[in-house]
Amino acid sequence: MATAIPGAGAICPFVSRHGAISTQSFNNYYFGIDGLAHLAEGLSASVVGQILLRNDPGRERRQLLIVDALGASWAFTGSECLAENGQLLGNGYAVAGNTLSGKEVLTAMVSSYEASGTTDTRLSERLMQVLEAGQAAGGDKRGKQSAALIVMGRESLVPLCDLRVDEHQDPVRELRRIYEVAKEELLPFMASMPTREEVGRSLTGELSDLLALAPSKRQARS
Repeated sequence: MATAIPGAGAICPFVSRHGAISTQSFNNYYFGIDGLAHLAEGLSASVVGQILLRNDPGRERRQLLIVDALGASWAFTGSECLAENGQLLGNGYAVAGNTLSGKEVLTAMVSSYEASGTTDTRLSERLMQVLEAGQAAGGDKRGKQSAALIVMGRESLVPLCDLRVDEHQDPVRELRRIYEVAKEELLPFMASMPTREEVGRSLTGELSDLLALAPSKRQARS
């Protein structure tokens, strides 16, 4: 996600192995906290969304997106959200925004995601491309400030990828730079994290070598 306020990654996304939730516009943290708990109970995205909205008198100022572990998606855009706003849904994804430069931002993001689904591209790269497509189409009409990318694994509570740019003149571009570094030095390590059933699993020789070389790689880039 990307927006014209700082810290988007800290206030909007909530993810677990049971699904993903984003609370936007006038955020409601409890959408994320309670929503993930309901998803863990096995409730579908649409049922969870209806429960959350029913208990929120300020819902017309909010946007809420939910994708459950089965790939079902659901979204809500309140009548008081700032224009341009909207949402688009598909199998395994939900896209929404407010204070957009235009609806083409949403269609560009969906087109990017669906096009990359025909390849073997990893999910984090697909989502990075979606952010870039949305920004290229105009993004937030107020400007640019922060961006975030988070992907949760199915087996672990530790994100496979959790990257943020909290205050930058071109946050999506900066996120891409960080992501390219993470692909080499972080993502392979995160993918090696043990599950509950594999707590004693040791790193492969390749990953041990990667960690040992990380400082010298950073020095080479500086």
